[in-house]
Amino acid sequence: QVQLVESGGGLVQPGGSLRLSCEASGGTFSNYGMGWFRQAPGSIREFVAAIIGTGRNKYHASSVRGRFAISRNNYKNTVELQMNSLKPEDTALYYCAADINGVFRASFNPNDYEYWGQGTPVTVSS
Repeated sequence: QVQLVESGGGLVQPGGSLRLSCEASGGTFSNYGMGWFRQAPGSIREFVAAIIGTGRNKYHASSVRGRFAISRNNYKNTVELQMNSLKPEDTALYYCAADINGVFRASFNPNDYEYWGQGTPVTVSS
């Protein structure tokens, strides 16, 4: 069983930055692909970024590429999402997720992820 706990969300003005963190417990963290997804009210869950177990490969959705960056620390069992140049359309509940088959996979498909955190809210507004 893997537990995921996100933190770092909040209210920020357009153009601002936030850094989300997700701490994992249970299992062998370095074997898991990790992803960040988001869901705005009335919308479906959307892929944001993913990183393979070793951290060598990472992928970002086109809507956030160049503004967001995913990283992980396999010693601390954490995955982070640095968000810069935030826009109102980035407002959503942000989830981290673990893919237990993702040591060499960084999937954009939420169905590939077995474990999910509770989410941390991000609001971008002036």
